[in-house]
Amino acid sequence: MTPTAVVRPRDYVAVRGPDARDFLQRMVSNDVDAAPCSALLLTPKARVIAPLVVVRRFGDDYLLLTEPSLGDAVRSTLLRARFAAKVEIEPEEHMSTVVFGGGGGIPNDEYGVPAVEVLDDETPADPADPDELERLRIAARRPRWGQEIDDRVLPAEAGLTDTHVSFTKGCYPGQEPIARLHHRGKANRELRVLEVEGAPEPETEIVYGGKVVGRITSSVPGLALGYVRTDVAADAELTLGEATASR
Repeated sequence: MTPTAVVRPRDYVAVRGPDARDFLQRMVSNDVDAAPCSALLLTPKARVIAPLVVVRRFGDDYLLLTEPSLGDAVRSTLLRARFAAKVEIEPEEHMSTVVFGGGGGIPNDEYGVPAVEVLDDETPADPADPDELERLRIAARRPRWGQEIDDRVLPAEAGLTDTHVSFTKGCYPGQEPIARLHHRGKANRELRVLEVEGAPEPETEIVYGGKVVGRITSSVPGLALGYVRTDVAADAELTLGEATASR
């Protein structure tokens, strides 16, 4: 049963000032004019520094929501790139609550069901069942930082170019490799939902035809997420040690 509301741990970075909009537009992967929107802060080689939610509060005042422990990395990366831009970049403290079923707030699709994220709200949060939330997330094929998203993974492999990237906005760090892969080729691996025996540990090798074709990133009993080579058919029977897996 999906809970009514759960606390969503976050770090927060404020970006404000007369150049805030233009500065963010050339730093993140999505069009900030579409805020609230999901975006990525990337290295020039398109490795993920941090996933973001960009919120425009009013005028030239933006709030970046990121994962716990990534606030310092976001702030330091933006500060190094600020140069003469007239912006202030500072951490803030807030509390995020994901409210299931929709309503007013920041759209949240992390669990594959209608939900919004609200800040500093008094909506009571339910005691969260981590396994239940993780099952929802895995079934919806939603990648998470530290599990499916790290510096080994390209955004296209995790399916993030569909939700976190604009292909019509101006340049930003990592834009060239993302555009090149999108327009001229395809990723060598993709994130898949797998039906599995048990709950295999992260980094368990996925084997097909006697060859390692991927790895598990997250699991709950009976269900897992993992990266699998794109040349492996969706209906292929895979093995995980002594166990089997299928799509």
